[in-house]
Amino acid sequence: MKHRDRATEQDDLLRPRLVDMIDMRHELVKLSELIDWEWFEREWAEFFPSKEGRPATHPRLVAGLMYLQHVYRLADDAVVARWVENPYFQHFTGETFFQHKPPIHPSSLSRWRDRIGEEGAEWLLTKTIEAGRAAGTVDDTSLKRVAVDTTVMEKDISHPTDAKLYEKARQKLVALAREGGLSLRQSYARKSPRLAQQVGRYAHARQFKRMRMALRTLKGYTGRVLRDIRRQIDAISQGAFRERVLDTLVLVSQLLHQTPKSKGKIYALHAPEVDCISKGKARVRYEFGTKVSIATTIAEGFVVGMRAMSGNPYDGHTLAEALEQVETLTDQRPDLAVVDRGYRGHGVEKTMVLISGQRRGLTPSLKTLLRRRSAIEPEIGHMKADGRLARCPLKGTSGDAIFAVLCGCGHNIRKILAHLRALYRAIITWVLAEIFWPELKNPGHQAA
Repeated sequence: MKHRDRATEQDDLLRPRLVDMIDMRHELVKLSELIDWEWFEREWAEFFPSKEGRPATHPRLVAGLMYLQHVYRLADDAVVARWVENPYFQHFTGETFFQHKPPIHPSSLSRWRDRIGEEGAEWLLTKTIEAGRAAGTVDDTSLKRVAVDTTVMEKDISHPTDAKLYEKARQKLVALAREGGLSLRQSYARKSPRLAQQVGRYAHARQFKRMRMALRTLKGYTGRVLRDIRRQIDAISQGAFRERVLDTLVLVSQLLHQTPKSKGKIYALHAPEVDCISKGKARVRYEFGTKVSIATTIAEGFVVGMRAMSGNPYDGHTLAEALEQVETLTDQRPDLAVVDRGYRGHGVEKTMVLISGQRRGLTPSLKTLLRRRSAIEPEIGHMKADGRLARCPLKGTSGDAIFAVLCGCGHNIRKILAHLRALYRAIITWVLAEIFWPELKNPGHQAA
């Protein structure tokens, strides 16, 4: 890989170095010293090939931007725009001089996420764990005791309704027919949108009999367009386009044939992997997204494992996989895991598992650790409120897997930054106390 070496850049009389502009005691400066950036340059070189032409993007820039956007809850375009105006962001990503232009186009971040995949995102999480251990945010012994729980990471889709899905399916089919040069008998471009709106009005007025009749008519419109394209499918000869049309026909056919009790239902045509998950919440009965397994240390709430579980599996069946990920990221198998009652029947034997409500075989120390199980709940709340776990904008199951791990990275870095701020305040308080406390204890000493 060929890239520009920013560490050895010569001084410029017209441009001062960033280290001369910023406060070297800033938390981001201290954090940048704790992360092993050389590992990314070494291991990520194959992800950024550039043998000719312009130099490849520096791996530290990519990793740093991914960290920053999940720490400060920023989108791709927002983190690049803020990078231009923030010298601490630029120093964190390895710049030597202050830059006045964006380093990359925001859309490039999505391509880099596809390159590194879930494995590369897990390496990002591993480096935050190593930085937390170096900073003293997480203790080595606490990595042996973890709390495991699951939550729902909602997908960036609107609330699914039958009328909305039927109308969206009809629009996709009509657009494909026009692209392929097919002549439809009727596209229902005038009737269908009005009828979809009317279904919502009937539901709001609680006129459910009329709503069901309108919904049945709307479903018929979509089915007629589907059958019309299916009759003319032999006229499409292009390979890639024909495959796209066939995939859409299968998806829409599944949508039209699904019932309220069908398994594997479709809730979004552009994201068919979305699951409907009920977690027993009073305010939100159903959530549409994917289940995420989270493992944190009991003492500090530091994320040591995070993985998206597609298909809405039973919580107990995800525990073994979650503990294996913790062992992979931390190089040590947890001795103890505390979970809630949804993990009954987990089948894990190598690790002691304490289930909430358990009474038999508990020592006073184990009772204390089990009472700490609920401490993972506010950590999940912070990841959703302060981070980006509340809604996933990435596409597909691979996007869910990458995004979930990156949310764990952002949570760990916020923990490290808070620890560095507290440590800096403690040092300043101690220094001031050493200076002024003797005079306060003996005010007459200086006068004498």
